[in-house]
Amino acid sequence: MKMKRVIKLPDVSVGNSAVLSLRTKKFKKGLEEVRIGKFGELIIEMLPEDLAFTIFIPSEKAFERDLRLRVNDSLVGDKVNDTYAMLTRVLGFSAVPRMIYSDSVPFSKMTSYDSLSGFRLYISKDLDGMLVVNRVRSERVDFWKGEIVVHIMNGVIMDAEFEQSVQPDYNEEN
Repeated sequence: MKMKRVIKLPDVSVGNSAVLSLRTKKFKKGLEEVRIGKFGELIIEMLPEDLAFTIFIPSEKAFERDLRLRVNDSLVGDKVNDTYAMLTRVLGFSAVPRMIYSDSVPFSKMTSYDSLSGFRLYISKDLDGMLVVNRVRSERVDFWKGEIVVHIMNGVIMDAEFEQSVQPDYNEEN
């Protein structure tokens, strides 16, 4: 019998406010708690709940480490629009218009799918059942919101151009 994990994400409304609610929700499946984080919630909110998607969401730590996005800093004032633009790019690279469960990915073979942006995702599974997508390993797999399958990743899936644009410029003088 296949168990489904269901997550409930809050409605986020930006409206005229320059400051978003910075509270994140914990999602439960039985006794297990899952924390998607505010940036993950915002990305998932961009997808229609009634259509099948799989999204490989960076963990909270990955957003901060890889994209230098911090909830208390990136979602306030005039940074909100830049943050949403970055989250939209992450969505394009990490969402696939179909449901992909971890148990549908074979251990011995790599599968590939095109993301919403056309970026090719190469998906395999480690022996412990965690997915690896373009060399980014999952932390948690197979959570749900409507028809959306969510996998929480220990990194950000992105193309080389976007990766270069978010890397610090060490040649820049301070």
